Amino acid sequence: MDAIKRPGNAGKLVRAPKTAELIADQLRAKIVRGVLKKGDALPTEQELVKQFGVSRPTLREAFRILESESLIVVRRGSRGGVLVSSPETSVAARSFGLLLQMSGTTLADVYEARKVFEPAAAEMLTRRATADDIAALKAALAELAELVNSGAENADFDAWSAAVFRFHDLILERGGNNTVALVGAVLREVVTRHMARAVASSTDPDGIVKQFKRTLRAFTKFTALVEDGKAVEARELWEAHMDWAGRSMLWGRLGTESVIDLFV
Repeated sequence: MDAIKRPGNAGKLVRAPKTAELIADQLRAKIVRGVLKKGDALPTEQELVKQFGVSRPTLREAFRILESESLIVVRRGSRGGVLVSSPETSVAARSFGLLLQMSGTTLADVYEARKVFEPAAAEMLTRRATADDIAALKAALAELAELVNSGAENADFDAWSAAVFRFHDLILERGGNNTVALVGAVLREVVTRHMARAVASSTDPDGIVKQFKRTLRAFTKFTALVEDGKAVEARELWEAHMDWAGRSMLWGRLGTESVIDLFV
């Protein structure tokens, strides 16, 4: 592998980027800047080989780099081609989840981070809420209410949990801050796995139903505060709800478990 000495860096060897990496950099820049948009088809392989002056194997290596980042989709066969894509938050979640696992992060630590982001998003949402935002919250609330009020008999707690998370997602997505929304989405996979495990391990289904009913009441109050534009009160309510939810979901050994325990 080629290496060069970088001036002013005490003669430290620095690996020179491979040709495939340089090609991937150029194409990535066009995608990120919007020159190439999702759904656009890249020029044919023959055209790109000629454009970059490289071999087909080198170009295909560049494709593999971009495909691993979910920036392109390579369709093989007679009707194949390369289409521009966009990375899903699940891609980042998997990578970030690995970092959490390898650093021995506890579930309590993850919940503590969520308690920093979500109340802030709740306040931002309330200050900026549009009629469409309020309608979306009410629709998610109605979905959860229909499930919870249908009774505990034959309750599908997975569906109930999914409805709860949809409400949380709306707060993050519509708070108006992309960074907060993306970080919250990245943590979602960890929290989703934990909640499913906590509910499944419970020996008190009636207690689980009571928790969901309390959650429904909190969501109802929160939606009313958003509609009234009471930002500080909305943040305080969401902080209190998340404090209670954290205590409820992190009982016993679950709070001290590391993130890796959810993935093995």
